[in-house]
Amino acid sequence: MFADFLRRLTAPQPEQMPDGDARLALTALLVRVARADGQYEPAEVRRIDRIIATRYGLDETETNELRSHAEQLETEAPDTVRFTRAIKDAVPYDDRIAVIEALWTVVLADHERDEREDALLRLVSNLLGVNDVDSALARQRVEKAT
Repeated sequence: MFADFLRRLTAPQPEQMPDGDARLALTALLVRVARADGQYEPAEVRRIDRIIATRYGLDETETNELRSHAEQLETEAPDTVRFTRAIKDAVPYDDRIAVIEALWTVVLADHERDEREDALLRLVSNLLGVNDVDSALARQRVEKAT
């Protein structure tokens, strides 16, 4: 189902993603982070749904459909390096900081920080080109809000 999307995502020179593809890629990244600790908790699913509904102005049906497609894509997607490279190329820096905040929101949805989630967030921040200071500030903002 996602063969063409994955082919474009992993091309040596990925092209700018259309909005729909960027939504799917970003949502799949949220799912990947939520699954990083080997558990995919209902609280994490609800948090992902809230993030994408708010970010993209989706109703419940559209939110469920996007997350469902993202869950499937995440299981089929290549390594995180190539996956995030395409997002980095498609999303402006300030929006990438917002992505990091959204990812931390998902990680902290179960009120636990797992070392696998932390490690993946450090990797993703780096791969998205978000510097350590901005990444740490994003985490701190999310911790204060939760």
